[in-house]
Amino acid sequence: MQAFDHHTPQTLPEALALLAQHDGTARVIAGGTDLMLYMKSGKAEPETIVNIKKLQPLQGISATNAGDLRLGALVTLRELTRSPLVLESYPSVAHAAGFMASEQIRSFATVGGNLCNASPSADLAPPLIARSASAHIVSADGEREIPLEDFFRGPGESALHAGELLQAINIPPPKGNAVYIKHAPRAFMDIAVVGVAARLELAAGRCRTASILLGAVAPTPLRARQAEAALAGQSLTDDIIANAARIASEECAPIDDIRGSAWYRRRMVGVLTRRALTALSNAQPLHAR
Repeated sequence: MQAFDHHTPQTLPEALALLAQHDGTARVIAGGTDLMLYMKSGKAEPETIVNIKKLQPLQGISATNAGDLRLGALVTLRELTRSPLVLESYPSVAHAAGFMASEQIRSFATVGGNLCNASPSADLAPPLIARSASAHIVSADGEREIPLEDFFRGPGESALHAGELLQAINIPPPKGNAVYIKHAPRAFMDIAVVGVAARLELAAGRCRTASILLGAVAPTPLRARQAEAALAGQSLTDDIIANAARIASEECAPIDDIRGSAWYRRRMVGVLTRRALTALSNAQPLHAR
């Protein structure tokens, strides 16, 4: 690991000034569960690191005046799994966090780190996007908010510009029920081979709105819009669900790698989508890998 300059700003303006000064060349660290591994392996060799762990505006889980749930970028995965606000209104998000890594790593790994790493298999992305979450981004020049769905640009690439920092994730009040299913060789300590998040809002036995998000089967988290459209206004019979699951499997664009073939991933998208939609249509809890 090469030598680097290390800064620990005490305030958000100080941190943003440092990022602006280095014009995109500095790397941000919080929990460090990804960046430190990259640095030790030589995949990342930053000359400057800005440690944001002490920035209070990036911390905490709270309800806003508008009724949204605010997740500070420094919220840990462990906090997600234990927050009454998350568990009560967004259990699929807590469920996703609970199956990531180990309890020790969850104590350090952060929401912001998981999302800003922009891995196609990031577990938090599908359930958050299914809930129409948005990313609150700040810089020395101001702030902006974008749909989390637009935050991911490619493997390892996010919508953050030079000098910008993810401050928080905002989730609107819950509509309908949602689940997240992760398929991996092991229940814990493994990257998803396929991840599926689904959300359904039902009225009079029919689907009013649907969201289906697929992870690890495209360069970015993928919204299966054609599968969603196949559910709109429909009674969720077994045939309707099976058809939507088939469409979702056709919409994804997986690759072959050491963790699974493209064929297998595509097949599992169909299986997991069907399971998720069936559980939601029957209002049943679902606890699966």
